[in-house]
Amino acid sequence: MITDPTLMNLFFVNLDGVRVLGIDDEATIPEVHIELEHQVAGCPTCGVVARVQGRSPVRLIDLSMAGRKIALVWNKRRFICLDPVCEKITWTEVDHRIAAPRLALTDRAGRWATFQVGAQGRPVCDVAEELGCDWHTVNDAVLAYGEALVAHPERFGDVESLGLDEHLMVRTGARRRQNFVTTIVDVQRGQLLDVVPDRTGKAPKAWLKGRGPTWCAGVSAGAIDLSATYKSVFDEVLAHATLVADPFHVIKVRDEALRYRGRVRDPPRRAVAAVR
Repeated sequence: MITDPTLMNLFFVNLDGVRVLGIDDEATIPEVHIELEHQVAGCPTCGVVARVQGRSPVRLIDLSMAGRKIALVWNKRRFICLDPVCEKITWTEVDHRIAAPRLALTDRAGRWATFQVGAQGRPVCDVAEELGCDWHTVNDAVLAYGEALVAHPERFGDVESLGLDEHLMVRTGARRRQNFVTTIVDVQRGQLLDVVPDRTGKAPKAWLKGRGPTWCAGVSAGAIDLSATYKSVFDEVLAHATLVADPFHVIKVRDEALRYRGRVRDPPRRAVAAVR
């Protein structure tokens, strides 16, 4: 049996400055109790040395270990500012190595869950079942870590060929109202760059303008689905780019014209008859 705090920290936590207090193996999910080693803390607002007012245990879902689900109980210190005119008053300690604020997963569990859902395409409910928590706990972590990845300015680099297309995202309400989004794609690399609300030109224009003139100048070609709305996006923001229609919609329009079932004297019908 391991009783040495240093060895327990190495086995269960492996973070400098973290002390393992003990392991509660009688709980439904084994709980590893930890705390940060005592350090002098100053008020983040005024800098005055703070006093420890108490501790608040925070339960965090951690990665499974040896086939067993594990929870981490972080005994957070609560500080109080000794400056009577300071607006901060009290706060709890934060260590992003252990967990991000307001999330119920440890940092390593949150990153793992984000990879499983984002890169591996696993359902959130499956990841939650494996970790031993509810759907919202995993989804909140995936949104927090995923948003940081998506918002990274260098995540896709320069783009030469840009595509815009609408996508039916969800149906809502009693009448199953359609809610569309616009997907922005790097056509050359086949990479989804972003998803913006609605299928109007407002959101794509704002997205492109947010990239800056230098980035937009590198886009030399654009692909759309014969949409006048998306054409207006290129006309306003990427007027220098060569605009093309994707083959699927071009062929679709051609087939619809050939299948046109009007009266004999209609111009499209006479054109089809002439071809035949």
